[in-house]
Amino acid sequence: MAERFLDYARDPQTLARNLLGQRLVRLHDGVRVAGLIVEAEAYLGITDRAAHTYGGRRTARNESMYLPGGHAYVYFVYGMHHCVNVVGGTRDDPVAVLLRAIEPTEGVASMQTRRPRADRLRDLCSGPAKLAQALAVDRDLDGLDLRTDRRLWIERTRRGPLPKALLGRSARIGVDYAGVWARRKLRFYVRGNPHVSRTPSPRRG
Repeated sequence: MAERFLDYARDPQTLARNLLGQRLVRLHDGVRVAGLIVEAEAYLGITDRAAHTYGGRRTARNESMYLPGGHAYVYFVYGMHHCVNVVGGTRDDPVAVLLRAIEPTEGVASMQTRRPRADRLRDLCSGPAKLAQALAVDRDLDGLDLRTDRRLWIERTRRGPLPKALLGRSARIGVDYAGVWARRKLRFYVRGNPHVSRTPSPRRG
């Protein structure tokens, strides 16, 4: 059995970089589906205007962000989509990494039953809502411990950071409301990977 990724007690930028290339695994109805993480965004907690915990906001919806690093934070947005985050840091340090895209490697047929309109493999999990739908991730998985749970976890594929030549960085997507925080380069992705949700122009990223 593959070794689990356990190094979650990190600041969100380091964690986001370290998660690139690791394998996200979901076991659903006895079927294992998985993919390599190729895009992630860091959310820096109470000082980050784009974070759900900005200003120390604490609600039933975002309570999982206050758990120790290594837990899942799953939220529902726009009345139709789920998004999955990996909590970093330590207890009551509400930081997280949004998983934006994976490269599907296992259980593709199972993923396609949940995303039948995705005609191309590259469109199957190339976005946070697409990823969650393909992996059958919903609020029932909110707060689970990625280090021990058997429904959703991350497997280590390598030690050490992604080679610098493969690491892309840009501003986060969809956070224009966050003022100067909208321009912070807190989105990390694998350069040249076709499963990334959006590739910035050379001028921007």
